[in-house]
Amino acid sequence: MEYRERTYRRRTSTPGLVSFSIQVGQTDLMISASRDLTEPAFQAVHRYRRQIESYIESRPDFLKSLIPLSNDNLAPPIVRDMLDAADRAGVGPMAAVAGAMAERVGRDLLPLSCNIMVENGGDIFIGMDLEVRVGLFAGTSPLSDRIALRILPEQTPLGICTSSGTVGPSLSLGRADAVTVISKSAALADAAASSIGNLVQNPATIGNGIERAKEIDGVLGVVIIVGDRMGAWGEVELA
Repeated sequence: MEYRERTYRRRTSTPGLVSFSIQVGQTDLMISASRDLTEPAFQAVHRYRRQIESYIESRPDFLKSLIPLSNDNLAPPIVRDMLDAADRAGVGPMAAVAGAMAERVGRDLLPLSCNIMVENGGDIFIGMDLEVRVGLFAGTSPLSDRIALRILPEQTPLGICTSSGTVGPSLSLGRADAVTVISKSAALADAAASSIGNLVQNPATIGNGIERAKEIDGVLGVVIIVGDRMGAWGEVELA
């Protein structure tokens, strides 16, 4: 597989923090914290990957389903996060995997650092006592890199996840350059971004995506970019 540098990682402002990466299989995290937490982060990634992989072995449809599956109270914690998020957003559980991994690892690290940001393929978990600005990357859109979300400390912990029909390898049935969702649950933000993005085919359908965002319980806000057009709703402060 050809390596593609994740240049969008430079678009998130985390002044005064130490950044380090964790790569295990397809999981590729960039973590910012008050100190280097490579070892506990590495252990957390392995733990949650084992939970997901073991569950897939016992329930293969978890990997491939494009629709929600029934909840399973006996499933591992990260799997329950994904099942719940998928159910609320109306998508398959793997649509929540990047956000769920970012959040679970981030929450494990919060007791070790008062400031944590975990980015996983453009899906972000934030727990901060300082203001953060998250730049919005939207591929070839003229709005790409010109807009940022301003996140205040009192809003966190928070998930910020992006789906795109024109950028990256993730499955999307839509053609939005970026659908960025804010939620207290990063797993839900990830699943919701996919659900909303599936409805956005062109600038005229941005409104359809916003109406879908309003319907998903737990979504706090959304920004949708298609070409040179943008729509936003909810608890979104643009900078």
